[in-house]
Amino acid sequence: MTSPSGTVKKYLNQDYQKIKLDCLNNGQLFEDPTFPPTDATLFFSQKPPRRFVWKRPGELSKNPKLFVDGASRLDICQGMLGDCWFLAAISSLAGEKSLLYRVVPPDQSFSRNYAGIFHFQFWRFGQWTDVIIDDLLPTYNGRLIFVHSADTNEYWSALLEKAYAKLAGSYEALKGGHSSEALEDFTGGVTEVIDLKKPPNNLFDQILKSFERHSLMGCSIEASPNQIEHKLDNGLVMGHAYSVSKAVRVKVRGRIEEDLIRIRNPWGNEKEWRGAWGDGSPEWKTISEAEKAKMELSFDDDGEFWMAFKDFCAEFSTLEICMLSPDSAVDSRSSKKRWQMQKHNGAWQKGVSAGGCRNYPDTFHYNPQVAVEITDEDDEEGASVFISLMQKNRRKLKSQNAKMLTIGFALYKLDQRDASKKLDKNYFLYHASTAKSKTFINMREVATRFNLQKGTYVIMPSTFNPHESGEFLLRVFTEKPATCSGEVDDDCQYVAPAPQVQSRQTPEEMRLENAFHEIFDRVAGTDEEVDAFELQQILNQGLVKMFGQSSATFSLEACRSMVAMVDQDRSGKLNYDEFRNLWQTIKSWKDNFQKFDTDKSGSFSSYELRAALTASGFRLSTSVMRSIALRYASKDGSICFNDYLLCMMKVTTMFDKFIEHDASKRGKAQFSLDQECSSCIATNGDEGIIYK
Repeated sequence: MTSPSGTVKKYLNQDYQKIKLDCLNNGQLFEDPTFPPTDATLFFSQKPPRRFVWKRPGELSKNPKLFVDGASRLDICQGMLGDCWFLAAISSLAGEKSLLYRVVPPDQSFSRNYAGIFHFQFWRFGQWTDVIIDDLLPTYNGRLIFVHSADTNEYWSALLEKAYAKLAGSYEALKGGHSSEALEDFTGGVTEVIDLKKPPNNLFDQILKSFERHSLMGCSIEASPNQIEHKLDNGLVMGHAYSVSKAVRVKVRGRIEEDLIRIRNPWGNEKEWRGAWGDGSPEWKTISEAEKAKMELSFDDDGEFWMAFKDFCAEFSTLEICMLSPDSAVDSRSSKKRWQMQKHNGAWQKGVSAGGCRNYPDTFHYNPQVAVEITDEDDEEGASVFISLMQKNRRKLKSQNAKMLTIGFALYKLDQRDASKKLDKNYFLYHASTAKSKTFINMREVATRFNLQKGTYVIMPSTFNPHESGEFLLRVFTEKPATCSGEVDDDCQYVAPAPQVQSRQTPEEMRLENAFHEIFDRVAGTDEEVDAFELQQILNQGLVKMFGQSSATFSLEACRSMVAMVDQDRSGKLNYDEFRNLWQTIKSWKDNFQKFDTDKSGSFSSYELRAALTASGFRLSTSVMRSIALRYASKDGSICFNDYLLCMMKVTTMFDKFIEHDASKRGKAQFSLDQECSSCIATNGDEGIIYK
């Protein structure tokens, strides 16, 4: 795992200061070639419903400004794009100036050194990223078609949306989502999702404390697909994202306490709550004018309204609380309590490390295994630990029909003897999980809070189904420091299999060997040696028939690799003894292949390849297996016999090369460039698998 970094990554390697200076020197307004003003930037699955025109703010307003009288949660009004989840998050962001000005750097304007270029910073999977855009915005009849401010001269929210759309690949990619996604990208925080149908007893107190710690919040009402944005009689909208901007405990008639919460609809219109404590409701007559002023009470048709907390829990389904992390921009002095955080970037790769959930016991253990040690407990209940699993880049892959993977994780407390090794299939067959995520869900993130006792744990992040590839970020938050050692993996090593008892040759085996000897003598000629071309001829005449694969052939590259594997003097040729040893090796590999090709299809999966390699004595790390799968697996992840042979030759040669130079037998060796190049060229020029 790595610690939080304060560096800022330049998205697409675009340097804001350099590009802006070039534009000023050339007297040109910036037009972004990486996110051009075209229909493809707007939509990836359809053509625009009408002809939109891209215009700069100076063409829409006489005096455009980034901010008018600062930023406010009331600056955001939704356009025709279904990204209310994003707008609700912007509304929450506007209430925390230290967070806002990290995302929207205030050192830019439409007046001083204006060059048509703006930049914004987002937290993306553990890294703050600077995103550059031009200020060309899509319009229709001279009006912005997407998010806009209530003040027609103000453009920070519209430009922020464009920068976020650039990260996602298009504006259309922002359709549909959860506020937590954008809240985390604005802060680097982590989101706790609370089911309001089963709220914790102290939820309102938790909300008050969360606001004290600058947490951002959103909420929504669950809806079926045909109820999205359905307007209820009480003024609320189903399947729609709202922001939560304030919570207070007030005195009613000077003595009775009432818990109130302020909500905002990003539509910014009259669609507001019509029940108790709504705009102009009689309940407001029961509290003092001083209390109203303290609450900044207003009754405008701006989408903002108050509710009694009990009504809020009854009407809304979900509350999202984005808690700040050490990656967040708020001054640490302004928050009494800060999470300690570690993070690990990993991946599920089909056929290698995408084992699915525990419902799939044959592959579950292949998932990444991330170790964490809890060294201190907060109180008698244990250490408070918050684990977040986030899948990466799925929104950007929307244009390729990629959907969110269904993800979750399980947690296992380890005995001392299991603490330093990769856990195998048998471990999970006989050990129950200590804890697990509340659910597997097709959202960008799943996160759960636990109380854990001191000890060493392994976290198993996974997709619900096996064989689904994707990248992920795993974050572990603790109130006191914990030790996170990262992904547990096998070391590359060779463990010789137990020797097999050699039986006497059968008459049929003796006949076959004599036949192959005759073929070898005929092809080899007077020098009694064969090169790769001649070896190919021998194998395709004899061994293929022996193995019952009359339709298969050995490729020239495979034969070159075979010669390189057993040709000790680097002559490029094999004598009969070398050929016979090769034949025995190929036969043993064939037997091993058939053992793991259980359905006799002539191929097996990358998972079975790993087991076959292990049976041959090769213990390989996950990173090495990733390279092998990329090099030798077919598109569907299967390994045919010929690719299996190439893989076995490659691994065998690389191990032999390493062992030859590991004079101290400590698992370390040094190679000259000449030796490395010679080895790679001799073994078909593949990547240096064992040296990774």
